[in-house]
Formats: sequence, structure tokens, C-alpha cells
Amino acid sequence: MTEQESGGWGAPLYEAVLDATGTGPGTTVLDLGCGAGRFARAATDRGAHVTGVDLDDDAVALAAAAVPEGTFLVRNAQDPPRGPFDVVAAVQLLMHVRDPIAVLRRAGRAGGVVAATVWGRERECDLRVFEEAFAPWAGPRRPSRGSSVSEPARLRATAERAGLVVEQLEQVAVPFDYPDDEAMFHALMAAPLARAVAQRTDPGSLRTAVLEHLEPYRTADGGYRLQNLVRLLVARPR
Repeated sequence: MTEQESGGWGAPLYEAVLDATGTGPGTTVLDLGCGAGRFARAATDRGAHVTGVDLDDDAVALAAAAVPEGTFLVRNAQDPPRGPFDVVAAVQLLMHVRDPIAVLRRAGRAGGVVAATVWGRERECDLRVFEEAFAPWAGPRRPSRGSSVSEPARLRATAERAGLVVEQLEQVAVPFDYPDDEAMFHALMAAPLARAVAQRTDPGSLRTAVLEHLEPYRTADGGYRLQNLVRLLVARPR
């Protein structure tokens, strides 16, 4: 699942990446797979100079609007600008690319410090319940393409095969918080799978089934909290 507009779940993750890489005033940062620019905004707010790349031209336009101080390009993460950059970040990108090793190898050539984050194992992330809620209509879930890099040993090995020396591999808690049924359901229905299911399902029945499935994650104040884990790797080129 991609980052949600509601909830701001990315904030603690971005702060962890920026802290781990020592990003601050004057730091040059290359943001691989920059999306709509949320990580770039967080880095810029610390005084960094950010260049972002993404294959999605709409996302690049959004990033440029969100971070007018930055430079954003429609470009493949495997073909980044030369730099050099102080920090190259691949935040929640490796699960979505065909060749994570190639991305990290290019990142190492472009920067002095490389940071990459990936979701934890499925059992470590409650966000899996979103897809499970749609199973009656969408069928069995398939393992994601990037599920292998969720394993700490495989993530480390991927970085080492890319010619990087791993300096840090830690876990970051990133809960998804929703104040009520409406906020949770709105965020859930933004996912592509949810939209596809909604086109062939009665909306009322779908909502009832989803809320029943998410009941174990309801908080005392009537909201919802899904606990998730992200792995953060920091490395340098050999």
C-alpha cells in the first residue's frame, strides 16, 4: 500500500532517516522514488538541498509544487543524476523495483551515504489487514514483489551485493492512526485494490465487512491503530 494522505504515518520514518544520515542545513540529498515529495519536504525543512527523481510525471509535478526549493526530475532510480550528493535516500522504494541491487549500486555511486527503508515482514505489519479485508471479493493475496527484502539478512545481503558497507540496520515503528470509521474507510478506499473491488460490490456491504474485519484494531476512543514496522538501512560505498 502506498503512503496515505490521512494519518501522516511517514513523519516518524522520515525523521528516523534524516537523523540516521545526519541530514541538516546544507546537506545535499538525492531522493530516489520521490513520489509527491513528502520526504523531500521533511529534508528541506531541515535545511537540506533536495533533488528528487521519480518515473511518475504526475508525482514529480506534485513534489515540485510541495517543495519549490527543490529540483525534481522524471527519471528512473537506476539512472540518477551524477551528484555527488551527501545522502542518497530510497524511502519505501526497493519493494517496488525490479532490481533492488541495481538501484542501490547506482545510489552508492551518487552519494556518500545511502539510506533505504522497506516494510517489515507481513507478520510485523498490521497494514496487511487492509488487503485481507477484501479477500472475499479479490481472492487470495499474492506475495509482494519486494517481500524478500523485508527479511533483515536479505536486505543486508542486497546492499552488500550492491557494493555497499552496511553501517546500520534498525527498526522504526510507523503506526497508522485513524480517528474514526470515516477516516479509516476513506484511507482504505484510496488503494487501487479497494477501488477495483468497489466497482463490482455493493458499497454498503463492503463497508460493513471491512469495519467488522478491522474491529480488533479499534482503540478505546473509537478510532483505529495499525502497528507497522519498517527496516532502515544506512550504508556507504566501499
